[in-house]
Amino acid sequence: MKQKSTEYAREYQGKALIADPIYQYASFTVPTPDFPDEKTEKDIIDSPWVQRLRRIYQLQSARWVYPAAEHSRFQHSLGTMHVAGEFGRYLYPSLREVCGDVPSLNYVEELLRIAGLLHDVGHGPYGHFFDDHFLDHYHLTHEDLGRQIIVKKLGKVIRQIRRSPNGRFADGECLDPDQVAMLIKMPAASEKRQPPGWLLLLRQLFSGIYTVDNLDYVQRDAYMTGFSLDIVDITRLRFYTFFTKDGLTLHQTGVSALSRFLNARLNLYTNVYFHRTTRSLDLHLQEIFMDTMRLIFPWNPVEALEEYLHCDEWNLFREVRGWLKEKDPMKRKLGREWAKLYSREVKWKMSYSAEISIDQIQRGARFSHACDYERQIREFLPGELKHMAFRVDIATQDPRPINPMAETGKRVNIFNPVTGVTSPEPLKEIYRFIPARIVHFRVFSLNHDDDAAITDAAEKTLGAPEGTTKTNI
Repeated sequence: MKQKSTEYAREYQGKALIADPIYQYASFTVPTPDFPDEKTEKDIIDSPWVQRLRRIYQLQSARWVYPAAEHSRFQHSLGTMHVAGEFGRYLYPSLREVCGDVPSLNYVEELLRIAGLLHDVGHGPYGHFFDDHFLDHYHLTHEDLGRQIIVKKLGKVIRQIRRSPNGRFADGECLDPDQVAMLIKMPAASEKRQPPGWLLLLRQLFSGIYTVDNLDYVQRDAYMTGFSLDIVDITRLRFYTFFTKDGLTLHQTGVSALSRFLNARLNLYTNVYFHRTTRSLDLHLQEIFMDTMRLIFPWNPVEALEEYLHCDEWNLFREVRGWLKEKDPMKRKLGREWAKLYSREVKWKMSYSAEISIDQIQRGARFSHACDYERQIREFLPGELKHMAFRVDIATQDPRPINPMAETGKRVNIFNPVTGVTSPEPLKEIYRFIPARIVHFRVFSLNHDDDAAITDAAEKTLGAPEGTTKTNI
């Protein structure tokens, strides 16, 4: 005998769950018979622009170092959406206290979720490497392209969203694609439109010391590489975060969680993002990437968004693999180099490595361009080696990405419950135990035959700073 569904069963309509290795489950909105004309998060997730992120790996070259790190920008985007929504709901009371004109709770939650989902939608093949070695040619970043895609390609769908996983917006509210784009990257100062104060505060969740973006990728990249499984206490960090009139604020009790996160991020850069083999593969990529992209994508991406939709790592692989049989000698040459890369034939071998902190730089080690160091090292090499092939790689990381006393739109203030004072000053104490900047200085050659001579020449060039590694690992 059939029975009518209970009223409570309607709670399950309009949302579903995504299984995730970091958060176990994350919810998202789906269409419901009650509102047949609405658009939901599922429509954005299933759009060609977001599905394209499945074909762009999160770790551009490190996936050839850590076999399990095959995750994509798509997975990271879903995770960032989840983190953004949780922060939005938790921070809403303090946001409303500071800004009386803030929209409804469900609107703010959904605005942050969609911005989290789309924050990487402008990425190209090989992620940040693509920014540095292709988009920079057009004075663009992936955030610039993301803004264009959000407004021009996804704007119509975004405007038709009317609810978050926790409920509908207030009457008359609908998502504004321009506000989503502003969270991704603020418009140029020359643009006339002035964002509301509450939106400027929410922007700090996407640009600062800890963000909904880096809180996900630090956890996800650590998990997927196997580097560490328990290094970020996101629950504690969120619990002690709130808004004041000075902006994003962290209760003093949450400082330990912030310090732990900064150190986790530092360790990931040292051991994953700037791993010697990762940097070696990137050196090889630099030799062939721009010439390849000129052939595959000979347009300014802003002026060719439809073509950019198909600019991903799978299409790049399919294209260059066919070049091995091309009549064009340049394509054949590039095809051979890409074949070596995809076969993980590591061209450049590390012959020398040094890790140098800001203190050592202040004592006299001055850093300029890699080509300048290559020239200086060559001068110190023995005569028979002066024409050998080698490359200098300088990878600079800063676990303290902003000046705590400047850039008020990005900084995090610390609240002292004893004095009742909110100030960025305590960050100086936190930073005292974290290196201000670390420079990974490495010399790569085609083999290890002349490592000793390269080491001697490199140390003479640097003035033999402390912490140098004299032998290859």
